[in-house]
Amino acid sequence: MHQVSAFGATGPTSPIDRLMVPRRDVGRHDIRISILFCGICHSDLHTARNEWAAVMPTVYPCVPGHEIVGCVTQVGAAVTRHKVGDIVGVGCLVDSDGSCPNCKDNLEQFCPNATYTYNSVDRHGTAPVTYGGYSQSITVHENFVLRVPPNLDPAGVAPLLCAGITTYSPMKRFGVRGGMKVGVVGLGGLGHMGVKFARACGAHTVAFTTSPSKSDDAIRLGAHEVVMSRDQSAMSSHVGSFDFILDTVSGDHDINSYLALLKREGTMSLVGAPERPMQLSSFSLIFGRRNLTGSLIGGIAETQEMLDFCGKHSIVSEIETITPAYINQAYERMLKGDVRYRFVIDMSRLGD
Repeated sequence: MHQVSAFGATGPTSPIDRLMVPRRDVGRHDIRISILFCGICHSDLHTARNEWAAVMPTVYPCVPGHEIVGCVTQVGAAVTRHKVGDIVGVGCLVDSDGSCPNCKDNLEQFCPNATYTYNSVDRHGTAPVTYGGYSQSITVHENFVLRVPPNLDPAGVAPLLCAGITTYSPMKRFGVRGGMKVGVVGLGGLGHMGVKFARACGAHTVAFTTSPSKSDDAIRLGAHEVVMSRDQSAMSSHVGSFDFILDTVSGDHDINSYLALLKREGTMSLVGAPERPMQLSSFSLIFGRRNLTGSLIGGIAETQEMLDFCGKHSIVSEIETITPAYINQAYERMLKGDVRYRFVIDMSRLGD
């Protein structure tokens, strides 16, 4: 066991600040990674401030971060998948039981014994809970370490490990492809990736936003059309025309107005997580035999598939790179929606 520098919270109202956390030594199947970049996800803020206490209470100190890109510095004797010097990624999961039906189906995100990258029980006993990517280094089992395509900017790759797989997975599951009309609701950290993926899959891509200022950005990111969702006339013109809609919005909104835009047997997938329950009219589903579903990140194999897809299509996240000392300001800006479209911490500046 050894100590590494990190940034984390010591309580629900404390700022993110410097601290030291333990990391386990490298075992036979482990990989030690020197962290280069770590994206900031909205769930980092929720966890650091214990806002999900009813479901996932935070154990302090809490070191967030599950969008990790780094360089392999040490490998265990039995490691075969990676070597020292490789640029690799770690997402939301660092372990699972490997034996349950979900793991056998390559759906480790649903494993009842999954170990999340931070604030999850540390099965190795190094600490009470796992510590995430706002840190100098991390030690991870090789099965949960991902290859980063060499043609992609490592900083722009970091958010793919959460925002990327969260939007890619439902599109893959429901067969988004050329000839389909696909809508993406919201143009934030998740939504902008949804637009990029839908366009790369060959679908006619429509972005829905409440912000006129994001219209040009949506087109630049790959949307064929942009619809202002508060414009009832614009919304009505698309009724019954979509094969698939990806809803990335975490704030209160009317999902019935989007369900009405689906074709018969069309599907809307929720990946945003509003704080309060949403009102659903059964008629929105009954008329048209429409489908409403949800999706949670992806398994390790699918996450690697997503990264390879991004390498093939030169897709990375749109980012603003910050230093660790700026994390608290980034959290406040994120709450205001003042980021286009993802903050990424340059962990090489850990000593600043």
